[in-house]
Amino acid sequence: MSYIWGGKETQYFFELSPDVILDTCSLHQFDITGRCLPLNSMENRVYEIEIENPQRFAFTNNAVIAKFYRPGRWSENQIKSEHQFLLDLKENDLPIIAPLEFDGETLFKLEKEGLYYTFFPKKGGRAPDEMNPEQLQILGRTLARLHNIGEQKEAPDRILISPKSFGLDNLKFLLEKNVLPLHIEKGYQQTVEEICSLITPLFEGIKTFRIHGDCHLGNIISRDNEGLFLIDFDDMLIGPAIQDLWLVNPGYDEYAMRNQHILLEAYQTMREFNPRELKLIEPLRTLRYIHFSAWMAKRWDDPAFKVAFPHFEDSQYWDIQLGDLRQQKNKIELSLDQGFL
Repeated sequence: MSYIWGGKETQYFFELSPDVILDTCSLHQFDITGRCLPLNSMENRVYEIEIENPQRFAFTNNAVIAKFYRPGRWSENQIKSEHQFLLDLKENDLPIIAPLEFDGETLFKLEKEGLYYTFFPKKGGRAPDEMNPEQLQILGRTLARLHNIGEQKEAPDRILISPKSFGLDNLKFLLEKNVLPLHIEKGYQQTVEEICSLITPLFEGIKTFRIHGDCHLGNIISRDNEGLFLIDFDDMLIGPAIQDLWLVNPGYDEYAMRNQHILLEAYQTMREFNPRELKLIEPLRTLRYIHFSAWMAKRWDDPAFKVAFPHFEDSQYWDIQLGDLRQQKNKIELSLDQGFL
C-alpha cells in the first residue's frame, strides 16, 4: 500500500472546492441546482449534490452522493475491487448501496487533480444505537449471504487482514515516521511484536475471502419499511468471517454473549461457521488498536484530522494505547494458558 505525503494530489484533495465538485457532476449528465452539502466522512470527501433530473436515474429523491477518494490510499484496481464486490452483492439482492454505472463504468478520475471519484444514489436511514434480537437475526443471515457471495471471486488487490498487515506493518510505519514518543517506543515495539508472535498461529488454516471489513454499527443503517442496509465498503478486506461478526457486537459482558449467540445462530442458517474463528476475536480487537493509531498517523497532514483528534499528539494518548495493548496481551496469554484460545 502506498501513501502520498505532501504531493499535489493530496493538496488538491484538501482544497477540493464546490466549483470542482459541481463541474464534475455536470460531466455525468446530472442537472445540478448548485446546492452542494458536505457529508460526515473522515477518510474521503463525500458530498450530497442536489439535481433537477432525478427521474432520469430512477432516483426516489432529488440528490446524488459524490465520493472523492483520499489519494494514495487505494490504487485504481483496489477501488474497482470494492465496486465489483458491491455490484456482485447488488446482483444478488443484498441490502447494500452500489455505485452508479455510466456506460458500464463506476470509477472515474479528475486528470488534473489526480483524484478518483464515484457516485452513489442517495439513500436515507439511521444507524441503530443497538440491535434487538430480530435485527440481530436479520443481520446474521445477511452477513452469511454476503460471505457466500464474497467467497465466489478473488480480490487479490485488497489487503488480507493478518498479524503482519495490521500489526507488524503498521508498527514499522510508526517507527519509521518517528510517531511514537521516545519514552514508550521500545515498550510499544516489544509489546506489538510479542502480540503478533502469540496470535499468528491462531490465523493458520482459517478460511479468508471478501468481507465488509469494518462492519460496526455506524456502517449499518435502518431504512423505514426496508430493514437494515450495510454501507461504506471502503475498508473491504480479505479476511475471516468473524471480522464482520465481532465488530457488530464488540462487547464482553453477558448481554454481548447473548447477542453473539443470536447472531451466530442466524448466520448458521445460511452458512457454516467455523467455531475456531471465535479464538480470533481478541487478536482482531488488538490488531484494530494498532491499525487505528497508524491510520491516524498516516493522515496527520490532513487538517480535518488535527481538528477531530487533537489528543493524538499528546504523550498521554500513547501511554493509554500501550496500556491497552499490554492488557490485551495479558488477556490473550491467559486464554492460551487456560486453553480458551
